Amino acid sequence: MDIWHVRGGKKLSGACTVQGSKNASLPILAACVVSPLRAELTNVPRLRDVDAALRILRHLGCRAEQEGNEVYIDSTGLTRCDIPHALMEEMRSSVIFMGALLARCGEARLSLPGGCQLGRRPIDLHLAALRQLGAEIREEGSEIVCRGGRLRGARIELPFPSVGATENVLLAACAAEGETVLSGAAREPEIAALQEVLCAMGARIGGAGGDRITIDGMTPQREMRAKIPFDRIAASTLACAAAATGGDVELREVDAQQFSTVLYFLNRAGCDIILQNDRVRLIAPARLRGVGALSTAPFPGFPTDAQPVLMAALLKARGLTRITETIFENRFRQAPELRRLGADVRVEGRVAEIRGVESLRGASLTAGDLRGGAAMIVAGLAAEGETLVRDAGHVRRGYEEPDERLRALGAVIFTETDT
Repeated sequence: MDIWHVRGGKKLSGACTVQGSKNASLPILAACVVSPLRAELTNVPRLRDVDAALRILRHLGCRAEQEGNEVYIDSTGLTRCDIPHALMEEMRSSVIFMGALLARCGEARLSLPGGCQLGRRPIDLHLAALRQLGAEIREEGSEIVCRGGRLRGARIELPFPSVGATENVLLAACAAEGETVLSGAAREPEIAALQEVLCAMGARIGGAGGDRITIDGMTPQREMRAKIPFDRIAASTLACAAAATGGDVELREVDAQQFSTVLYFLNRAGCDIILQNDRVRLIAPARLRGVGALSTAPFPGFPTDAQPVLMAALLKARGLTRITETIFENRFRQAPELRRLGADVRVEGRVAEIRGVESLRGASLTAGDLRGGAAMIVAGLAAEGETLVRDAGHVRRGYEEPDERLRALGAVIFTETDT
């Protein structure tokens, strides 16, 4: 159990480089088993979810090592196609190994994935899409057994732009005979990053970043090198922390277009946003203002992962903000905890209303998920006195050394471990 000690009242200032992307790293790590190869990945964040993915790779028979922000994988020795429940339950993204193992082994055995409990996140879209490629899928107790036989290219249309289903189709279709055309695909930047890596591995894929992607098999390569892009949600979190404290922070090695909707609403809240090449500078006023109504949506809309931290940034804003959560029905789990700080946050169904208060007071909070835990830290930075956030490892699943990064910007924050 991590306990985050956050003392508010300090304006964040300075510059920092944003970590590599968690949501790009995990499917790219899975992609390394699609064909036998040696891979070198750079800018990989040191996260608990990345550790979990590396343990899965080792269980499958691969060599997988991380040194700093570099990861080395040798998947030529892969010997298994099963992932035990103990490994699957550590993170939601473990389901992405299903498509990769089907491509490599023609079979995958795994249980339902774990991760943050944000409500129903069924994998029906994943299974339906893989069945269209010719996979036979059945449930055996708590285990899902997928057998590919001879996968064949197909025309697949997703009824919802699921990121995970899109990634699983890209991975599995690399081994299919003929062309696969995926319509209704997710458009997140992480999909484009996966396409780039698969093409470096010899796949013939085009269209990622749009809603129609074509996959026409692959000619496997023996080696692959790739750099993980920046983490747009980590960048959004740092921007919200700066805004919450009335700070002045420059984020480096980022692409503003990838979190432009977050920057748009921070600008509406009164922040000056200055863009220059791969840098974003945010200068916040002494007090933000409410931004009115916003709704989460698949990319390029406002990301559900950034919703909790923006909520935290707006707790002291003048006026009203109304957030509609369209992706996860349980994404407002941070709201009751934020009220312990004196925030005026009211939730009804999928709508949360935030009425800004004059001040927040430090309190003892409990993080129930990754982004909610980050939101509590952001709120603690804006509160008077000390805030304690008890966290069962959630924050470190997605943020690399968040306390060190925040301290470098002037925050007063440290962690201890309560065993």
